[in-house]
Amino acid sequence: MSDSPSLSPFAAADSHLDLRGTPCPINFVRTKLRLEQMAPGQLLEVWLDPGEPIEQVPDSLKMEGYLIEQVAEQSDFFAVKVRCPVSESSPH
Repeated sequence: MSDSPSLSPFAAADSHLDLRGTPCPINFVRTKLRLEQMAPGQLLEVWLDPGEPIEQVPDSLKMEGYLIEQVAEQSDFFAVKVRCPVSESSPH
């Protein structure tokens, strides 16, 4: 039932986060917390609902210094690939 991994838009992500059904701003907070646990350069794939989540979360992540590499519209959600910046200037 699975397609070739090279055809999957999800193959390259180091971690996945399914936030379908999660309201704003909680989906942004959860995404940011997961990204803070990841190593610089790693890729996170986040699944977001249409509407406010896909309109707000990527822009908020960009303002925090994260790199949005891809936004792919699926049948009933959006898959957003976010890369942790390599030059980390986190206060931690």
